[in-house]
Amino acid sequence: MTNQNPTHETALAFRTLHIPGRPLVLPNAWDTASARLVEEAGAAAVATTSAGLAWDLGTADGDRLDRDRALGAVARVAAAVRVPVSADIESGYAKDAAGVGDTIRAVLAAGAVGVNIEDALYGGEGDDGEGAGDGGRGPVRPVAEQAERIAAARAAADAAGVPLFINARIDTVLRGAGGVEETLERAAAFLAAGADGIFVPGAVDPGTVKSLVAGVEGPLNVLAGPGAPSVAELAALGVARISTGSSIAQAAHAVVRRAARELLSAGTYDSLTGGLDYVELNTLLGGAR
Repeated sequence: MTNQNPTHETALAFRTLHIPGRPLVLPNAWDTASARLVEEAGAAAVATTSAGLAWDLGTADGDRLDRDRALGAVARVAAAVRVPVSADIESGYAKDAAGVGDTIRAVLAAGAVGVNIEDALYGGEGDDGEGAGDGGRGPVRPVAEQAERIAAARAAADAAGVPLFINARIDTVLRGAGGVEETLERAAAFLAAGADGIFVPGAVDPGTVKSLVAGVEGPLNVLAGPGAPSVAELAALGVARISTGSSIAQAAHAVVRRAARELLSAGTYDSLTGGLDYVELNTLLGGAR
């Protein structure tokens, strides 16, 4: 018997987009306008960036945003587009595994059918995400603890009858906490706990990516941006998902600062050249979903 739950069907459709060699390409969005523009550009799905979303809400990235505000923003993104939405939920907006399960239930209620859950640990006030974090426990959570959190996410989604795509982010490379071997050990544990894919930001060297593709028993997601191999090159290496993280938000905010500084110093407007047409943008964002 076919499940007629539209969220279930959307989740199944999202899962099919992760094909090694034919990767799902995600220009990450952070609000309704960026989500609509990403969809209009032809993206098969929309993924949020936790950093861009946090900045939009006036908060620093790095587990500082509370669950309700974060998922309120995700709900607005999901309501703004027709394609599947995957939510970057940092480390789950919860202190323990049970709390991660609560977050997943809220994610599904918000309309998302995928999540990123990271294993990074963040410290207290002023931590920029690069330090040891959390009282010196290390830059990433212990494998068993993170696996428990992923298992809780899987159980919550399964109980809701939604095949949520859980993308387990591993920060060993990004935070200098290990190389390929340590990353593969974590990947195996997280997939066994219920993750569907593995995300390794910081891994863009072709040799490293090739080793990860070969060693991970699931779709591999890499973080791309300036200096990274092209989409075609990453596809040839067997990558199944390519995302841009906060880089598009950073570029957009750079335009704001550049234009403001030019206007307030030189009194000129050259930085505004190339902006989107008012009528086109107003029509896109003012139209029905």
